Amino acid sequence: MKVIPVPCLGDNYAYILVDEKSRQATVVDPVEPEKVLSAVKETGMTLKTVLTTHHHSDHAGGNQEIVKLIPNLDVYGGDSRIPAMTHQLHNDDKFELGGLQVRAIQTFGHTTSSISYYIQDTSANQRIVFTGDTLFVGGCGRLFEGTPSDMYESLNVRLAKLPKDTKVYAGHEYTNTNLRFALTVDGDNQALKDKAQRCATMACTMPSTIGEELATNPFMRVDQPALQKATGKNNPIDVLAAVRQLKDRF
Repeated sequence: MKVIPVPCLGDNYAYILVDEKSRQATVVDPVEPEKVLSAVKETGMTLKTVLTTHHHSDHAGGNQEIVKLIPNLDVYGGDSRIPAMTHQLHNDDKFELGGLQVRAIQTFGHTTSSISYYIQDTSANQRIVFTGDTLFVGGCGRLFEGTPSDMYESLNVRLAKLPKDTKVYAGHEYTNTNLRFALTVDGDNQALKDKAQRCATMACTMPSTIGEELATNPFMRVDQPALQKATGKNNPIDVLAAVRQLKDRF
């Protein structure tokens, strides 16, 4: 399988997921449908499916238009606020996209419509996850509809359990700002320093991996002494809440 990032709006990403064996394409959060469809056309694949990470308009706002342009698409999402949805998903629902295996992971915190899509190409031993605005490279989404406990469950239980080599594709290019903030609360972390230096000159920082995020993302390191010291908290959920408040003011 192959993933093609499509920059949209100011700092959003839509993605094209290509399954070369079945000649099928899937699009993730196609907020600018014509731009995304132009990129799909270049692949030579047939578009079958839309995956929506959550209901916010900068992710789901292109759904109605894309199904008008390409009728009979399957549109997956996490709740009734997803426009043009044909398949509502719940945690651990499984389905296939051509020869690819998909598992829906409910990842609440940013919204209660959030679904992360864990996708495996077992024939090629490849694993990816589309995390929308739940897990960013070096950060996480603001807590609009969920609690710190929800985000802790999403990041440090559900996503953290994925294989460490799983490639992470997030919904926005926020990486360099996130890493600059991370250094203020975890400044002695050499892996974080190295990643910040590496990403500083990259126009597109996708993908990361689950392993890299466990080593560098402060929201996935809330059990570490450095983060506890920076926040004055010990309980990991309290640490996450405090780090999120610090990031909101950064």
